[in-house]
Amino acid sequence: FAKRIEFRDVDFAYADAPVLKRINLIIEAGQMVALVGMSGVGKSTLVDLIPRFYDVDAGSLTLDGVDLRDLTVRSLRAQIGIVTQHTFLFNDTVRNNIAYGSLDRDLEAVITASKAAHAHEFIMAMPNGYDSMIGEMGMQLSGGQRQRLAIARALLKNAPILILDEATSELDTASEQLVQKALANLIAGRTVIVIAHRLSTVRAADKIVVLDRGRIVETGKHDDLLRRGGLYQRLHEMQFRDY
Repeated sequence: FAKRIEFRDVDFAYADAPVLKRINLIIEAGQMVALVGMSGVGKSTLVDLIPRFYDVDAGSLTLDGVDLRDLTVRSLRAQIGIVTQHTFLFNDTVRNNIAYGSLDRDLEAVITASKAAHAHEFIMAMPNGYDSMIGEMGMQLSGGQRQRLAIARALLKNAPILILDEATSELDTASEQLVQKALANLIAGRTVIVIAHRLSTVRAADKIVVLDRGRIVETGKHDDLLRRGGLYQRLHEMQFRDY
């Protein structure tokens, strides 16, 4: 991946229920693009098309000009790292959870990724360090610790495209601060697509894309969108009117 991701007249439906309609969007390499809108407007579906969890029903979705359907799923997903608000962890060691999908990486590489994810300290405080078992879905860890393991996993994978589904939305303030620092290390130098539920997290985005009822209704930077007085401005007002 070197140039851009491009949605061109993309439609998508689950069975007979249309979700995305005539999506036209270009994400340039190195950009941070944030997707915002009310729940159920198609944000998660839009990003799920990029790793081909689903294929488009109409139009095209290309990576550097090549239709995703002409790529192998394996080669495509090797280009993509994903961190969601619900981290999928296995009943295995810390090391194997971080190295999931990259099991050929040595312990030194795992530790380097963990340090960048602000996870090394709590891992070393566990009974067996990187060989500690974490329980099914990481139940022996806090929410912030699980998120930092997911970020360490993405750092170790070192993919050029990163998808973030509001990775801090369910954390307390102290945990969120640590996860935000880890995310800052993860984001550096990558192409980032963020699904944002809290608008405070997207101010620095190169492009904010506002969706409504499956369509893109506004695109721009934070300050520009606020001045326009459209849907983004109304969403912003709803979130911050009590502060």
